[in-house]
Formats: sequence, C-alpha cells, structure tokens
Amino acid sequence: MRKTAVTKQRGGKIPTQAGPRDVATTPGATGTGDAGTGPVGPDAAARSVTPDAGSPSVIPGAGPAVRPGERATVRLREDGPEEPPRYAPEWLELREPADAGARALDLLDPLRIRLANLPGKAGIVVHDLGCGTGSMGRWLAPRLDGPQHWVLHDRDPYLLHFAAVASPRVAADGSRVTVETRRGDVARLTPDALAGASLVTASALLDVLTREEIETLAAACTGAGCPALLTLSVAGRVELTPSDPLDGEIADAFNAHQRRSGLLGPDAITVACEAFSDRGATVRLNPSPWRLGPAESALTAQWLRGWVGAAVEERPQLAERAERYLRERLEACETGELNVVVHHTDLLALSRPTGGTA
Repeated sequence: MRKTAVTKQRGGKIPTQAGPRDVATTPGATGTGDAGTGPVGPDAAARSVTPDAGSPSVIPGAGPAVRPGERATVRLREDGPEEPPRYAPEWLELREPADAGARALDLLDPLRIRLANLPGKAGIVVHDLGCGTGSMGRWLAPRLDGPQHWVLHDRDPYLLHFAAVASPRVAADGSRVTVETRRGDVARLTPDALAGASLVTASALLDVLTREEIETLAAACTGAGCPALLTLSVAGRVELTPSDPLDGEIADAFNAHQRRSGLLGPDAITVACEAFSDRGATVRLNPSPWRLGPAESALTAQWLRGWVGAAVEERPQLAERAERYLRERLEACETGELNVVVHHTDLLALSRPTGGTA
C-alpha cells in the first residue's frame, strides 16, 4: 500500500471544496457506501437509474454501477489504470447522520475493554478500510479514550483528502487524535500491513467484497491479533410504510443485483462471521438499521432512486411497473408520508491477541 501524508487535523464538517481533483466526476452530481444497502445502493457509481423518477440521475454512490458487474470497492490496483471515483462526497455527507444513528453502541463496551487491556500501549492505532470521507473516525474517535492514530485507507485520493481535513482532533478524554492516509487494495491486506494496529474498522464494506476478499481480511486481522469493528453491512431486508405490492419484487431484484460478479451482498455478514470464527476470533453481531422518516427525506429519495434503479438493471421486465412505483414513492417521501427501515448488521470480531497476551 502506498502511503501519503501524515497530518495533524482539526475536526469539523466536510469542506465544500477539496482542492484540485485528479479525475472528473459525473457532471451535475449532487451527493463508502450503501444506498443503505451494499454494492449498489450507496456503494456504486452514478448513472441514470430512473424509469423516470422526476430526476434523471443519482448522486454518485447512490445508484448502480456504470457498467454491468462493475464493482464499487476500496480496491486500487496499483499495476492497472487509474479508475474514476465512484462516490461523491455529497452522498457520503448526506448519509452520515443515518449511519451515525444506526451503528450498534452495544458493541463499544467489549471493544473498549479489549483496547484498555492492550499491553505496553501509550495509545491506539486504528486502520479504517474504505474510509470514504472519514465518517467512522468522526463517530468512533470521540467515543474512545486515550491518544489515537488513525490510518485511513481508500482507493480515491479525493475522498482521502476529505477524510483527512475533517477528522476529529480529540478523543473522549481529550487526548490527541492524529491521522494519515493510504491508498491501497483491501484484497492485498496482510498481517504485516497491520503490524502495530490496535483495531481495524470499516463501514458498508463487507457486502461489496467477494468471499476470497473477506477471507483475506479475516486472515489479516486474526493474524495480527487485531480486533475488527465492521459496521453497516446490508442485511437484504427493507421495510417501507405504507407497504406496496411491488416492495418484495424490488427487494429481491436489488439483492440479486448485489450478488453480481461474485460479490456477497446480503450474504456477506454470514461469510464474515464464519471467516473470523474459523480463525479463532470471538464474534458478536448487532442490528444497525437505518430508520428514515420525514426528517430524512433527502436521503430517502436518493436511496429510493438507487434501490429501484438497481432492481430494474437486474430485471428490466420490472421497468414499466417500477416507473409508477418510484414516482409514487418519491411523492410520498416529499409529503412526509413514507417511512423506511433499511436493515444492516454490525460485526465485532475479537481476535486472539498475539504475543501470549490475554
């Protein structure tokens, strides 16, 4: 993995501009991953997804990939051509409050106990995989005590810039928080790459990985004796109120879209649980649903466009009915009459510490 800068940062809102950009994004874009739901939802690239939904496009990250089977992951193949970014910071900022409200607080106490018992540590080192604009750090760092150094990994240098400048500066007890950024490929992660790590984190990542990549991630974490907090993996279940007869068909088609090209989609959390458990880790799972009501209408509208668009891409025969469905759902969203629960699962894997420490 290629390291970039090590910087001391001040916390704060994601800035409007990140400076010069290497790669152009989709023109007119307004918004790492999940339309609340995995590789397509907010974890995929922009394209026109409507069956005509009142808007011709979706914020980059909230809809299906440009090319069928294209994967939206943190991968950066350094021996291959540079790829354009697939997530707009506007999308990640839009979903950040829902993510923060969904993550499972019940997993923090066992994590704090493990971190407090680390031998000979003056602080902790956290590797955040597929960090996007750094929302995990903004959520977690102020909930942990002691000095922290965050290593932010992503394939997109533009998002890494946002993550660095908007990172928190103090821990829960006022200790210092510092950050560095790295571009790299999660599929190449090794125990050596995590040498000295106290914790690995990720959000909305597992469902856009293959079985082999999850096995690699689990092997790296357990080989380094490093716990992993992996949040907001899609569960493949969505509840919309009021209901519609087409809800189930759209959900099934969306889940099938997520499983394209060997990606695990809603099966990822089960595979990850097995991968860590088979390597001796203690695994805990907690639900972490998005609960979207009238106050989250902007996020709900983007999620709907991405969710329905992916379903239609997977099953084009749905297009005519999906056009009516999406139009009515967006109207209900605009008038505050739609509530949505998008189910996710958080995973905490406590690997056996290395060096004989309990």
